[in-house]
Amino acid sequence: MKDLFDKIYRDKGPLGKWASQAEGYFVFPKLEGQISNRMKFQGKDVITWSINDYLGLANHPEVRKVDAAAGEKYGSAYPMGARMMSGHTDLHEKLQNELASFVSKEAAYLLNFGYQGMLSTIDALVSKDDIIVYDVDSHACIIDGVRLHMGKRFTYKHNDVESLEKNLERATKLAEQTGGGILVISEGVFGMRGEQGRLKDIVALKEKYNFRFLVDDAHGFGTLGKTGAGAGEEQGVQDGIDVYFATFAKSLASTGAFIAADQEIIDYLKYNLRSQMFAKSLQMQLVEGALKRLDMLRTMPELKAKLWENVNALQSGLKERGFDIGTTQSCVTPVYLKGSIPEAMALVKDLRENYGIFCSIVVYPVIPKGLILLRMIPTATHTLEDVNDTLEAFSAIRDRLENGTYKRLSASVAAAMDK
Repeated sequence: MKDLFDKIYRDKGPLGKWASQAEGYFVFPKLEGQISNRMKFQGKDVITWSINDYLGLANHPEVRKVDAAAGEKYGSAYPMGARMMSGHTDLHEKLQNELASFVSKEAAYLLNFGYQGMLSTIDALVSKDDIIVYDVDSHACIIDGVRLHMGKRFTYKHNDVESLEKNLERATKLAEQTGGGILVISEGVFGMRGEQGRLKDIVALKEKYNFRFLVDDAHGFGTLGKTGAGAGEEQGVQDGIDVYFATFAKSLASTGAFIAADQEIIDYLKYNLRSQMFAKSLQMQLVEGALKRLDMLRTMPELKAKLWENVNALQSGLKERGFDIGTTQSCVTPVYLKGSIPEAMALVKDLRENYGIFCSIVVYPVIPKGLILLRMIPTATHTLEDVNDTLEAFSAIRDRLENGTYKRLSASVAAAMDK
C-alpha cells in the first residue's frame, strides 16, 4: 500500500512546483498600506492594478466609519449560529430585500462567501437526472460546483453560441431520457479576459430550448448597466436570468455574496444550500457594511463614472500604443505579450522594481504556452497620472521584451526550470 502523501512528494502541481522561485514575489506577494491606487510592495511605493476595489469603497471614509461603528456595536461574532438556527436578523432580511430590488428580482439570499456560495448553489439546483451546460472558461468556483454534480455535464466553447446550441441539443436528448432538466451557466464578465458573457444570445435560445440560466456576475455587479446592476442590465436581459449571483468582494469591497431569483426559487435554495445551512451566519458588521456600500452604489453614480473614466483612459491608451488587450468589454484590462515563463518573471520584476507598477501576471498552464498575460483592474481611486505612468512603463518593458533583454536576464531561471 502506498503512503497517501507519496503523490504530494512526487508532484507539487503545475503551479506549486515553481514555489521556490516564485513564492513571496510572483505568487503570495504582500501588498502593504491602506487599500488604494498606490500601496507598498517590499518597501517600495507601487501603483496597484491588482485590487478588485472597482468603486474605491474599500478605504472610503464613509464606509470605514460605518464598518467601525458596526464593529463597536456588534463585535465580530454576532449573530452566532447558522441562519436557520440562531443567526437570522432583521438586517439580514433588509439587505436581501434591497439587493433583490436593485437587481430587479423578486427575492435574494445572502451567502457567506462567493466561491463557497456559487459552488453550493449549483449543487442545490441540480439532481443526478439533470444536465449542466457551461462555458469552458468559467471561474473555478463554477467548475468545482459542476464537479459535485452526479449527472452529465457538457462544456461549450468560450462565448461560442453555436457550440452552446450543439451542446443544448445533446443535453435535450439526454434530458428526455433521464427525465431531468437543463442548467446553463455563464459568467456576466469573465474575470481573466474581461469579455462579457453572451447573455443576450443565451437568453434568446430559451425560445428554442427548455433550460434555466444561472449567471455569475462577480465582475459585472456595480460596474455595468445604467444603475450598476450588472451585465444583465447592460445587455437588457436581466429578466431572462433565472438565478443571478454576485459577490461583495469586488465592487462592494467586502466579504459575502448573494443570489437573486423568483421568490419560490429563493425559498427553495435557502433550505437546500448546504454551505449556508451548516455554516455560521454572515456577521452583522459585514451586513451593515454591505447596506452602506449598496446605498453608495445606488446614490453616488459619480463613483462608477470615475471608474469608467479611468478604464477608458487606460484601455484606449494601451490600444493607441499598439498593445493587444483582447476583446475586453468590461473594466478588466488584459495585456497580452509573447514570451516564456522566465521572461515573464524578469519582466514583472522590472515593472515592480524599476517602474513601481504592480499588476497580476498569468502564464501557462492558465493560458497557452508562449503567452504572458498582465491583468489590470482599474478602480475609481486611480488617477490619470497613474494611467500615464503605467503606459510609459508598459512601452518600456515591451521594448525590452522584444530586444531580448528579459531573455538574457532570465537565462539562469530558464536553466533551473529545465532541470
